[in-house]
Amino acid sequence: MKDSKDIIVLTGAGQLGMAIVRRMGYGYKIFIADWKFENAVSISQILTEAGFDAVPFKTDISSRKSISELISAAQKEGNIAMLINAAGVSPSQSTIEHILEVDLYGTAVLLEEFGKVIKKGGSAITISSQSGYRMPALTAEEDKLLATTPAESLFTLELLQTKNIKNTLHAYQIAKRCNVKRVAAEAVIWGKRGARINSISPGIIVTPLALDEFNGPRGDFYKNMFAQSPAGRPGTADEVANVAELLLSSKGAFITGADFLIDGGATASYFYGSLQTDNL
Repeated sequence: MKDSKDIIVLTGAGQLGMAIVRRMGYGYKIFIADWKFENAVSISQILTEAGFDAVPFKTDISSRKSISELISAAQKEGNIAMLINAAGVSPSQSTIEHILEVDLYGTAVLLEEFGKVIKKGGSAITISSQSGYRMPALTAEEDKLLATTPAESLFTLELLQTKNIKNTLHAYQIAKRCNVKRVAAEAVIWGKRGARINSISPGIIVTPLALDEFNGPRGDFYKNMFAQSPAGRPGTADEVANVAELLLSSKGAFITGADFLIDGGATASYFYGSLQTDNL
């Protein structure tokens, strides 16, 4: 019988997820999951050539069946000890419906399903966004519905009806708000297994996805956002990985159900500085 390893699952084969998994991946078997299999293969090859034990896997996080297949494959190799969810699509990349299916529903299903199998002492992070902080406040009841409604019933909620979603940016904002609220609610459930889950809300981080945004219809807005932030620049994937490493490791053992805003102060400037005059 072959030796088994504890498993890290990374969903979203991009630069941000890779930066995080490089911090945490030694000694683990790493499943790199993405709906574009070629992306999973590419990241897996980079990690393998750097000495990690990584395998690619095709997964569509907007499909519960696809997520279940990923979990089953991972469990055949060992116990799932860590989930890093960096999957998602941006406002310039997709439609309202697709953003809600992947970023909102897909994340909700991931957290539900991995919460059933994560090992005792395990941990997880999901990547949200500063964008969730910029949407007008929801009511306490709306926040609770986003946090606790079973994933399969989310699209019955009135606030998620497409007639109430202004555009793709609004869809992205509400999806990311939902991510943060669901992490808080799931932390209660995960805690019963002795596991932790948190989220990170990055600002402008230089990745291929961000470069798409820079060159998209809202490119000037994003460039102005980081230029007018206290940091005066975009961030790097490794700066996000610094925080992820804390949250995923034993050093973050008392942290669960929390969201960490990492945006160089852009949100602060949006509410209290020069960015507050900008129109989202």
